[in-house]
Amino acid sequence: MSAKNNINIPFPKKPYRTHGGVHPRHNKTTAGVESVIMPPPEYVTISMNQNIGADCIPCVKPGDTVYLGQIIGDSDKYMSVPIHASVSGTVEKIIKQRDPLGRISDAVVIKSDGLMTPYPNLKADNPQNLSELTDTVRQSGLVGLGGAGFPAHIKLNVPEGKDVDTLIINFAECEPYITADHREALENSWDVFSGIYAFKDIIGIKRVIIAIENNKPDAIEVLKRIADNPTYDPDDLVRILVLKASYPYGAEKVLIKACTNRVVPEGGLPSDVGCLVMNITSVSFISRYIKSGMPLISKRVTVDGSAVKEPKNIIAPIGTSVKDIIEFCGGYKSEPKKLILGGPMMGVAIADDSEFIKKNTNAILAFDETESSLMRETACIRCGRCAQSCPMLLTPPLIEQQLKLNNLDELKKLGVMNCMECGCCAYSCPAGKHLVQMMRNAKAKLRSVK
Repeated sequence: MSAKNNINIPFPKKPYRTHGGVHPRHNKTTAGVESVIMPPPEYVTISMNQNIGADCIPCVKPGDTVYLGQIIGDSDKYMSVPIHASVSGTVEKIIKQRDPLGRISDAVVIKSDGLMTPYPNLKADNPQNLSELTDTVRQSGLVGLGGAGFPAHIKLNVPEGKDVDTLIINFAECEPYITADHREALENSWDVFSGIYAFKDIIGIKRVIIAIENNKPDAIEVLKRIADNPTYDPDDLVRILVLKASYPYGAEKVLIKACTNRVVPEGGLPSDVGCLVMNITSVSFISRYIKSGMPLISKRVTVDGSAVKEPKNIIAPIGTSVKDIIEFCGGYKSEPKKLILGGPMMGVAIADDSEFIKKNTNAILAFDETESSLMRETACIRCGRCAQSCPMLLTPPLIEQQLKLNNLDELKKLGVMNCMECGCCAYSCPAGKHLVQMMRNAKAKLRSVK
């Protein structure tokens, strides 16, 4: 996986041009609000579906005493990582749970003893090579901390013969409202760079680009101060690239294009173009895990929206209910008409606040009636705004037409599987058409015939 030593790769002086994108209001009202650690709730309900891929199987039973950081679920499947207890206490029961996307999985319910006693077998790690680093990342339980929950160690399993020369640290955080990564950069900047240096040295990376949107000037200043210090980076291989704030810069393929001008092929991976992309909170967490051995048991969540009394950034145990987190933020100041896990562009609407946060939950948004109404859907006027805004150069009206005709061959030719469901098309549509749902249906049609 290491890059060829005789190649000197230049750093971009400015971002390369990408296609499409939109500019929603940032609404980063919690950017200046320091994170608050939430006390352990009475109960946590930890789903065994915490990553894209196979569910874990519970390895505890009702009545068992568990400790903070102890493995409570695991799987031998490739696309899976272990799940750890986020509180110390007693396993109350194991239930079947349906998530907001309709997937049913086991969930371990733990009654907290309020002590947060660490598992005694936890120990620091010191990976020396790629194989050891990959194993360390898996054992930490790390998955993508804001996206679909892609197991982080899989990114390091690059196929033989591919050279990765560039590590891109994803600090776009382009969704409105969310400021969890912003607070990580400000509060744990040394962990961020410690993680970066560990990845760079073990993997043999030739350049590290920290990609950050220009609506975070305080974070840019903090990170540049460390990155530009020759004491820590004598070869100047870690640099900041400031992006103009635009959605969806945080999408992997879009970010790679902006940082390197390389295009990930259809169905391809970042490693196909020599890149590795890691979220800024992910590298910071790995740094702490290497030092302490404490796996991924809590998550920083931005709590905001017009129905929230006290918007905050909360660090809460994984498996905490939305209800408990909202109550910790002072409760609702008005009746919530829409609750979203994640951002308003790619988040998932939930029926009520009885849902529980997962590893990849980065926000809880609660909106009152004034901000919850949907546009009435009308006929397409063929204005082309959806195609202009699509980062993947797709044409939603043509895809919708072929979906209605059930023409699967044309759907494939139109590249519908490249859709990342970012929502730019729906955001741009003056007719209020439900284009993201349409694209999902088209992708599901193609998957059903494989």
